[in-house]
Amino acid sequence: MVERHSIDVVPDGERHGHAVSQFTLWLGANLQITAVVTGALAVVFGGDVVWSLVGLVAGNLLGGAVMALHSAQGPKLGLPQMIQSRAQFGVRGAVVPLLLVILMYIGFFASGSVLAGQATARLTHTGDTTGIVVFAVVTAVVAAVGYRVIHAVGRIASVVCALAFVYLGFRLLDRVDLGALLGDAHFSLPMFLLAMSLSASWQLAFGPYVADYSRYLPRTTSTRATFWWTLSGSALGSQWSMTFGVLVAASAGERFLDDQVGYVVSLGGAGLAASLLYFVIALGKLTINVLNTYGGFMSMVTGISGFRGQRTLSPRGRAGYIAVIMVAGTAVALAGKDSFLSSFKDFLLFLLTFFTPWSAINLVDYYLISRERYDIPALADPHGRYGAWRADALAVYGIGIVAQFPFLATSFYTGPFVAPLGGADVSWIVGLAVPAALYWLLARRDTGHVPPETILGTEQPLASTRG
Repeated sequence: MVERHSIDVVPDGERHGHAVSQFTLWLGANLQITAVVTGALAVVFGGDVVWSLVGLVAGNLLGGAVMALHSAQGPKLGLPQMIQSRAQFGVRGAVVPLLLVILMYIGFFASGSVLAGQATARLTHTGDTTGIVVFAVVTAVVAAVGYRVIHAVGRIASVVCALAFVYLGFRLLDRVDLGALLGDAHFSLPMFLLAMSLSASWQLAFGPYVADYSRYLPRTTSTRATFWWTLSGSALGSQWSMTFGVLVAASAGERFLDDQVGYVVSLGGAGLAASLLYFVIALGKLTINVLNTYGGFMSMVTGISGFRGQRTLSPRGRAGYIAVIMVAGTAVALAGKDSFLSSFKDFLLFLLTFFTPWSAINLVDYYLISRERYDIPALADPHGRYGAWRADALAVYGIGIVAQFPFLATSFYTGPFVAPLGGADVSWIVGLAVPAALYWLLARRDTGHVPPETILGTEQPLASTRG
């Protein structure tokens, strides 16, 4: 049950499972309270129910498709997502986006711990601080055990949380006038794009680690199957949660804003029902926070190993990296637990600024330039095929970040093109399109780093297989 692999290649003999496992993992990871709050933000900041829901659907599908394209890389390469980024940025150059990825994991760990800590505190009759710390420790233990347990928790959470959300949905519909909420539709482009950006950023943030959870699938697993099972699980789970959040925020107003966890649980009743719902909230957050912790430790190892030449990791080293993520995330959670809602929107949208260019470059390289052909041993050799630093990709990444700033709208910075667009934030669209086009134009001129076939190391080269 305890995972032995970290950033090294998963051998074919240890591959197992089916693509449907991606559906249960990502459904369970998205049926949780932070996704509810993310959907609620679309209404809290001025949107109506109808167009908020439409915008959230569009963002979940578009962002989810990008995320699922990353997931499809896992079975083919058997590598964690960010290790594969070395082919684009260089063995050491990959540390540039990695630093931002690690900050993202810590931020999501913290935001998840705030809400799960509230549920844990009420379940154990302790304070929020104690609840946050207890939840963080449990998260770290599950992440340390690794891949099999993470998927097992995901399967359990997908069933338990789905049943809980069905129950809560019926309870909510008994309290609200759904016809009145749906009848008050007034389209606003900025609010529509806000809703779309919120859900797209939610999905895109999974991109840097989604392949970590598909890399144990057999190499013969169909690319299409991995893509569709990942997309359907993630988009369905997140849209389900976000729809619930929209309806709660539109009907409850300040009561929801004052205590998100408490209000959601109050919909289900008191006594035993409330205790069960607090447990469900903690379980849902456990699933996603374990993914954040696991992804964070993988990213830290990937970044450091690029300079140390490390290919394997001892159990003690694994526990040490996970402890760093846990401590950092818990410290941020405790510091920001009283201002969670006001800062979470800006955190989500600001993440897009840094991860959409990375996604664009990674996907263009994998599907259009390298066409799934990589020299896997060279990903650990700064003197090999991919070099230590790839200046062209790093320059495109920087341009992709800078190109978004004129279109960015947050509480601490608003770009000059936001007002002419009616206040709409379209920075993430620019962040996908500009670096994708630039990297394709540059990389297609020099494909010397692309091997004729995928090279696995001591085994025979493997031809690219697309399903």
